Amino acid sequence: MHPAFSVVFFTTATGAGYGLLALLGVLGGLGFISPDFWLGLVGMGLALGLIAAGLLSSTTHLGRPERAWRAFSQWRSSWLSREGVSSVATFIPAGLFGIGWVFFGRTSGWVAIAGALAAIGAVTTVCTTGMIYASLKPIAQWHSRYTLPGYLIFSAMTGSVLLNALLQAFVIGATAITAAALLLTLLGWGWKLATWRYNDALEIATTANTATGLAGGTVRSVEWPHTEENYLLKEMGFRIARKHAAKLRLITQLLAFALPALLLAVLFALPWPFTAILSVVAAIAQFAGMLVERWLFFAEAKHTVTLYYGR
Repeated sequence: MHPAFSVVFFTTATGAGYGLLALLGVLGGLGFISPDFWLGLVGMGLALGLIAAGLLSSTTHLGRPERAWRAFSQWRSSWLSREGVSSVATFIPAGLFGIGWVFFGRTSGWVAIAGALAAIGAVTTVCTTGMIYASLKPIAQWHSRYTLPGYLIFSAMTGSVLLNALLQAFVIGATAITAAALLLTLLGWGWKLATWRYNDALEIATTANTATGLAGGTVRSVEWPHTEENYLLKEMGFRIARKHAAKLRLITQLLAFALPALLLAVLFALPWPFTAILSVVAAIAQFAGMLVERWLFFAEAKHTVTLYYGR
């Protein structure tokens, strides 16, 4: 599939934003994070800013962005529409939670309820995003048991690393958050390796023979349907060289998983401000690595429509 940067940035930014929002909503509401004014302002601003930036970026991939609102009407049958509805609905409790935290200096009572609803909305939205791709049967690499859990794991991973960076920057050391961010990063690394292993060994059952119902012999095109690239080949027939894919997978592992895990691990032995600096570096490196991972997520997916073109 063609890895449009707008969609790559959308899935990366909203995943991190919703992960951070869910953690702030739950941990703030339960009292594990004190309702500090600047922490609330920066934390909620970062979470909602990433979400808004990702959502706005996704509209640029549409042929007619001004008609994006029409997608909301198909929520009964479309995961894309459900994603839009849940993403907008999540802003309501998230806004109330942010107002209660920043302007009233509290995360208990009705503010805690708003935080819990924001967290539920965040998880729901990430699930709908994952299902957009997991429900596509023509793309075997996405239509698997790894896609939806992967979206949830990566959202929790990037959100926890961002939260750890915030807490360290505001000198609110939380060993449990650092440990959770480290464990989630290792879990995400293992899940990504398992996903790649599954996709590399994947044998797509659909062939030109099965598509035409001609079981005997080998079906081949006598004449190609097009003499040059068309929309389908550009969007769904994108190909990446194996050597480039291997290099990008290595970059993904280094930036998204290995380096953040190493930096998070050494935090336990360092004092502030070194913990704050390394935590911010870990968050930035992981975000950059996840951009590469999302690019590969699209670039390595193969749509069965390309069989029509002999690929």
